[in-house]
Amino acid sequence: MYLKDLLEQVEYTCLQGDVHTFVTDLVYDSRKAKKDSVFVCISGTVTDGHKYIPDVLDKGAAALIVEKDVEVPKDITVIKVDNARKALAYMSAAYFGHPAEKLITIGVTGTKGKTTTTYMIKSILENAGIKTGLIGTIETIIGDEVIPASNTTPESYIIQETFAKMVEKGVRCVVMEASSQGFKQYRMDGFIFDYGVFTNLGYDHIGGNEHEDFEDYLKCKSKLFKQCKVGLVNIDDKYAEEILKGHTCKVETYGFSEKADIYATNVQLIHEPGYLGVSYSVRGLLNFDVTIDIPGKFNVLNSLCAIALCRHFDVSEEDIKKALRNIKVRGRVELVPVPGKYTVMIDYAHNAMSLESLLTTIREYNPKRLVCVFGCGGNRSRDRRFLMGEISSKLADFTVVTSDNPRFEEPEDIIKDIVEGVKKGPGQYITITDRREAIKYCIDNAQEGDVIIIAGKGHEDYQEIKGVKYHMDDRELVRDAIS
Repeated sequence: MYLKDLLEQVEYTCLQGDVHTFVTDLVYDSRKAKKDSVFVCISGTVTDGHKYIPDVLDKGAAALIVEKDVEVPKDITVIKVDNARKALAYMSAAYFGHPAEKLITIGVTGTKGKTTTTYMIKSILENAGIKTGLIGTIETIIGDEVIPASNTTPESYIIQETFAKMVEKGVRCVVMEASSQGFKQYRMDGFIFDYGVFTNLGYDHIGGNEHEDFEDYLKCKSKLFKQCKVGLVNIDDKYAEEILKGHTCKVETYGFSEKADIYATNVQLIHEPGYLGVSYSVRGLLNFDVTIDIPGKFNVLNSLCAIALCRHFDVSEEDIKKALRNIKVRGRVELVPVPGKYTVMIDYAHNAMSLESLLTTIREYNPKRLVCVFGCGGNRSRDRRFLMGEISSKLADFTVVTSDNPRFEEPEDIIKDIVEGVKKGPGQYITITDRREAIKYCIDNAQEGDVIIIAGKGHEDYQEIKGVKYHMDDRELVRDAIS
């Protein structure tokens, strides 16, 4: 295509060359540059794309998208933009022929609940015969193709490429996790969501290379409601009004409050050996009872959100009930079969808000003992460690502090920080650095009526140490401990 066609929705200045230049490929990774490609120079937190210009020119690139002034041969077209990431998003949409316009797009944002909610939506729609793709923390699903995820929200080029593949495979609808980082880095620019969903907001992803403060975090999340046609918002969340500030979409609400358009009432917790579930009544714009095989009141909200969304697709009550009755989400309050009269679950809770919500919810099932096994990731906020330690000690009867992904820190240093928090609460605790041994200890010492929560890693099947990912799956560690 012609470069001019890729730039149709981008504000730019042509510093040299001609926008009518013919280009064969759009690339932002210098290793993929080839003859007549256009290279987008992204200034990232780790590296700056501008320094790879000599490499891409050696490979025959015909045009550059830059944020800085550069000196290159006169036969190279140079386009200057204010933000290369934003330009990449709009150029990617054009490059793949604006595939989002041929799909029904659903974006789910929030601190917790995004993954579970997207799987619930997909399950209900698929159960009703609507072919639905998914992009999220665990994986991307395009028909029968499953691709493990490296980011919650992929780069804009990957999003548009994925949309195009979905269109090709006859997918009618796509549901995706819309992360705050994704909005901050303009990965979801270049198209309008048909539906935007807000689950909740808590203090997370602040500091480091993430968000400078909570205000920035909230602002990024709220972008979804300036970029969708219909917004579905959890009315019970204290930040609901702020999330909607300046919104340009039609708004619907869901929650436990009877002020919501669709609300949940008559919540019943189901607790049997090795099994935890929940049932409730849907009221408001819809009226029926539902049971889900995933425990917790927060999953009442997640499923209610999915129901509120799927109402727009005229899905039958039976299809909704059947889908939710059989829903399983890897690493999200995932029950692991065990031979004894106790319960083991694996969950991705890796911050204070999600751990508190998880433990509070499971405490409501009145276990004989609530046992919490967790660690914290290295090279992340130390505040998270103190808070998670304190929360576990206050809400669990027994805490087993272990290693998560230590990355480039020493596991013992991370554990020491967690224990500082644990000591602020009344719960008993033990430290076992080796995660395999920590899980084995819990299984070996399980008592009838216990609920053992293995938190932090969820769907992950690796442990990252000194830049290397070693295979480690909490499910396998439980099975090994039992055998």
